[in-house]
Amino acid sequence: MTLFEELSWRGFISQTTHEELPAELEKGPITLYCGFDPTADSLHIGSLLPILGLAHFQRAGHRPIVLVGGGTGLIGDPSGKADERTLLTKETAEKNAAGIRRQLEHFVTFDGPSAAILLNNADWLCQLSLVDFLRDIGKHFSVNVMLNKESVRQRLQDREHGISYTEFTYSLLQAYDFLYLCEHHNCRLQVGGSDQWGNIVAGMDLSRRLLGKATFGLTFPLVTKTDGTKFGKTESGNVWLDPNRTSPYKFYQFWINQADADTPKYLRYFTFMTPEEIADLERQIQEEPHKRAAQRALAEHVTQLVHGHDALENAIKASQAMFGGDLKGLDESTLLDVFSEVPSTALSRGTLSAGRTWLDVLAESGIFTSKGEGRRMIKNGGLYVNNERIDAEDAKLTEQCLLTGAMAVVRVGKKNYHLLRFSE
Repeated sequence: MTLFEELSWRGFISQTTHEELPAELEKGPITLYCGFDPTADSLHIGSLLPILGLAHFQRAGHRPIVLVGGGTGLIGDPSGKADERTLLTKETAEKNAAGIRRQLEHFVTFDGPSAAILLNNADWLCQLSLVDFLRDIGKHFSVNVMLNKESVRQRLQDREHGISYTEFTYSLLQAYDFLYLCEHHNCRLQVGGSDQWGNIVAGMDLSRRLLGKATFGLTFPLVTKTDGTKFGKTESGNVWLDPNRTSPYKFYQFWINQADADTPKYLRYFTFMTPEEIADLERQIQEEPHKRAAQRALAEHVTQLVHGHDALENAIKASQAMFGGDLKGLDESTLLDVFSEVPSTALSRGTLSAGRTWLDVLAESGIFTSKGEGRRMIKNGGLYVNNERIDAEDAKLTEQCLLTGAMAVVRVGKKNYHLLRFSE
């Protein structure tokens, strides 16, 4: 397939500005860009589609510009927002931009013939003179046209919130970005989410007027779920790309828990798997849905892409822990993630040196209602500590029994877990 055919097959294309764009992409390498506003110090998985879009272009020999919006982030894009964004300070915008920059470096390469460029639009937007900008750039924008933009019109109809002059002028700044990149880096294509269509077209028009250059635009679709709920959200909030915000284990769990109906689409969006590989997984969804092979493949590919091989292996091992897998080797934060929703009891480390038996401690902790219940459970082979069976009533609780030197996981029967945490 050509690049455009592959993007179409994967569902990446919402709109294009020119019918001749597919042919233009086949003529030879072009430079394209996509912008990411630093509203937080991490991107979330809602940004994965445009990020992987850039990666597909680079794999096909085109040169991506990754633009961090350190300047536009100070203004705030009104697209898709019902009310005014909270303005960022310059210090916060710079900090967030640095965090996003580190993440984007995982997805595109900055070496070789198609080496990506990483830029921050604060470098030119924050140097602009207001009067010069209004005279040289603002005169090319019709307020009548700007008022008809969907993002502006919706806010104008909301009399309670409205739209400030600051956000109203956001599209001028994004258009100027395209003009600047076209002039200084010969950038001829802007890509972005479907809500960026108006901003992209404005930048193309400005480049044509001031540089006389033909440019192009392409938008990616909004990722949705078949049940109508918002993609990328959980009960605890956004699923982040930063492992300190969303652990690799929880990240992996998010993908492995996707519905059968959504998984084929997400395999096309978020992996580089071939059509044949995805077709085989789709077949397995139909024939053996209980095995969830497609979800596992999706979770493994995306987790490795975002967090790397070691984090993936740890996430898989952690996921197996709830089904009797080996708990040794998991770090404390991962263990707490895995068992975050099971009952927990805090015990003194003095318990370890007193020669106490598991039977005594578990009865006193309320995990067994009595020692008699505990003896019956041990006799029937139903007591496990750290997923290893306890066979003897006089088995002692010692330092060697602890995971990470501070906790133990008790399982009674097949799936009744309890976490013991030891502290001074």
